[in-house]
Amino acid sequence: MSDQFNDNPIKAEKRKKLHALREKGINPFPYSFDQNVHVEKLIAEYSGLAAGEKKLDTNFRVAGRLMTLRMMGKASFFNVQDVTGSLQCYVKTEELAEQDKISFDLIDLGDIVGLEGYIFKSQKGELSLYVKKFQILTKTLEPLPEKFHGIQDIEIKYRHRHLDLISDMDSRKVFVTRGKIIKEIKKFLDNRGFMEVETPVLQPLYGGAAAHPFTTHHRALDMKLYMKISPELYLKRLIVGGFEKVYEVGKNFRNEGIDRSHNPEFTMLEYYEAYTDYNYQMKQFEDLVSTVCKEITGSYKVIYQDKEVDFTPPWRRLTVMDGIKEYAKINPEDAAALDKYIKENADKPVKLEHLSTGEKQMKVFEIAAEPHLWQPTIVMDHPVEISPLTKIHRSNNQLVERFEPFAACMEIGNSYSELNDPEEQRARLKEQESKRGVDEEAHPMDEDFLHAIETGMPPTGGVGIGIERVVMILTDRPSIRDIIFFPTMKIVHPK
Repeated sequence: MSDQFNDNPIKAEKRKKLHALREKGINPFPYSFDQNVHVEKLIAEYSGLAAGEKKLDTNFRVAGRLMTLRMMGKASFFNVQDVTGSLQCYVKTEELAEQDKISFDLIDLGDIVGLEGYIFKSQKGELSLYVKKFQILTKTLEPLPEKFHGIQDIEIKYRHRHLDLISDMDSRKVFVTRGKIIKEIKKFLDNRGFMEVETPVLQPLYGGAAAHPFTTHHRALDMKLYMKISPELYLKRLIVGGFEKVYEVGKNFRNEGIDRSHNPEFTMLEYYEAYTDYNYQMKQFEDLVSTVCKEITGSYKVIYQDKEVDFTPPWRRLTVMDGIKEYAKINPEDAAALDKYIKENADKPVKLEHLSTGEKQMKVFEIAAEPHLWQPTIVMDHPVEISPLTKIHRSNNQLVERFEPFAACMEIGNSYSELNDPEEQRARLKEQESKRGVDEEAHPMDEDFLHAIETGMPPTGGVGIGIERVVMILTDRPSIRDIIFFPTMKIVHPK
């Protein structure tokens, strides 16, 4: 909270005007305003007016934030910005009622105002509102950033998102697009007969992904709880219970590093469909992402960071083993070659003695192949050791039926032919449990989940999609923080 005794000169002047309004009997924070139109609609309906043309029969009530102000004696031009755009306004103070004139004389940039008037085109051809009534709706104390070309300080942009949204309409449009993307994803699944559901955020055991969880304590039950790293194990219970098609769009939480494509709190779509496998889901995944891309951008092709990404299906298929051969130029079955490649190319030391052959293969693939997967690619058939919830590949028992789609060199999803053999599932989780001394991301044993699988889960295909990474590509934003309203930030204590 601001300390009024330590205000800078600009804030002190704004506070002085606030008090002056109250002294004049004007409420600087009225309860409501009868807004009847948005800027976008005015522009759409009246942009065709000729320069100098007036529509005296119009009477519009517009509300928004004062962004610019040009005083010219008894007349002034200013711009008001609402959720849809910005509109030039013109006022002659001598034409205002006394209370309105006082309010106008005490305004500052950033104040939220209510206006009433008619539409006209200025002599310079700019659509404008001729203001006949003026009201302050919110008197501000904090000055806006000096430049209105977007906040350049990234720290301020992410920490004070409200300032970013006020000063950068492009940033605001990104978040509008994010909402539309999620809506289109749900529409796609709803149209195919899926049911949207919710699973617990606080869970007694975590699972469904290889990740380190956040922990908390429930006082009433006196028990440790984990924040959800994945909804997978709960969604599968619903398949067991008889629902054949379910999905959830919700928050996951992983207590891990932060970089341009990772945030500890993020949004995932997961859906499960009975009587399907990963082959079916490859096609459905392509259909979903390409359909959303077309609906949002009008094309299957988008420009991301100055380079085209073409989501036109079908996408390239690449097995993990073929990727190692193609990009690392080594035999994925050669243990010595895997060790040598990792030692020579990993960006930081890797404890090879703790890795299985399958984990080493995936490490090599990550180093050698992933940086080349710009165009949408289905990476498939992963080593069995890294996929404890996935069915063994029907033609190679060293692999599982799993795929990960990549685009713009980022993994954007994950899918399995879901393991539903209860004895094999128990054995796999037991093996994971044994690794927990050296691998904190290994799955814990979950008896409640195993009870569900033992009750009987039909053949099922499951898919997860990282919403933020899809949004990054479709809105051409380089960092996940650009498309999360409030990314996780370190607390900065005032000195």
